[in-house]
Amino acid sequence: MTLPLSLLARIGSYTVRKELSGKKYPLVLMLEPLLRCNLACPGCGKIDYPDAILNQRLSVQQCMDAIDECGAPAVSIAGGEPLLHRDMPQIVQSYIAKKKFVILCTNALLLKKKIDDYQPSTFFTWSIHLDGDKGMHDHAVDQAGTYEVAIEAIEMAKARGFRVQVNCTVFDGADPARLAAFFDEMQKRGVEITISPGYSYERAADQEHFLTRERTKNFFRDVLRRGDGGKRWTFTNSPLFLDFLAGNQTYECTPWSMPLRTVFGWQKPCYLVGEGYVDTFAELMEGTNWDDYGVGKYEKCSNCMVHCGFEGTAASDSIRNPLKMLAISRNGVRTEGPMAPDIDLSNARPAQDVHSSHVERELAKIKAADPLAEKRVQRAA
Repeated sequence: MTLPLSLLARIGSYTVRKELSGKKYPLVLMLEPLLRCNLACPGCGKIDYPDAILNQRLSVQQCMDAIDECGAPAVSIAGGEPLLHRDMPQIVQSYIAKKKFVILCTNALLLKKKIDDYQPSTFFTWSIHLDGDKGMHDHAVDQAGTYEVAIEAIEMAKARGFRVQVNCTVFDGADPARLAAFFDEMQKRGVEITISPGYSYERAADQEHFLTRERTKNFFRDVLRRGDGGKRWTFTNSPLFLDFLAGNQTYECTPWSMPLRTVFGWQKPCYLVGEGYVDTFAELMEGTNWDDYGVGKYEKCSNCMVHCGFEGTAASDSIRNPLKMLAISRNGVRTEGPMAPDIDLSNARPAQDVHSSHVERELAKIKAADPLAEKRVQRAA
């Protein structure tokens, strides 16, 4: 990752201090200040809610309280589409004023219209959702023309002095050669890449194209092999996470490393799995039975190798084994030979369907706070 040295030092010193404390700690606050989006991607599990919930927004104060509660040095703002939030410029600027590293994730459809509301900063990065080349991306988001819009937005943002990265999620059926060629194109454009396999959200419309763990490892070996073990490209991901994707590390997830604050509250246990919500970060950390979740423990986690679950593990491993991390940085990811042993999945407890109860509780809260809200939504429909 090519962050400025001052920012790397700030995040690095925080991580070392927390690691030495031996306590659980967050690396990045995952923030969803709204769930409304202007796309309806088949693989997304974030937008399947009634309008009364999709119309909710976190306030600026709630967003600031979230970072103060957890103390993470960085925040990744997603959604939904965060540029639909009218207070987003103030939210971003307020985080920067706190010297928090802000990653603002967007599908870029509104970026040309909204970019004048933002200023380049050491503490700010645009993260453009781009799932491969034109054919791959437009298929993934189920809307033609989105690739060209994203590329135009990338060039515009870079021309104005912003730091830009692309957030690329990979699904089953992706072509390794095409993805490697896409990485080459991003490298030519001077854009960093955040890469991750997709997570099989239980409410996603498309349930047929999520990668299993074995296919993930073989796929990323194939991709990284085409880029000299990944050295040809500039990733925001840590070298040890990339090594994990290629099957060379046996990692358990660190779900508390990237906690999610959404319109429902703090999501238990992690960004990907919604098993309940609490009002405070302290309740999340102290009231979650972490041993109930993770690969080999819970069925919903069985195929997960997503960065928000395992980058925290890789970061901890980097601090404990810096020479291993440096060797991968120098030599690239190993893409041949035996893989590390995987975690046994046979004893994972069965998945529970709790989504409907969350929705019912939230709708009841909305109705109690504003008895006319439901009628307004019905009239608007």
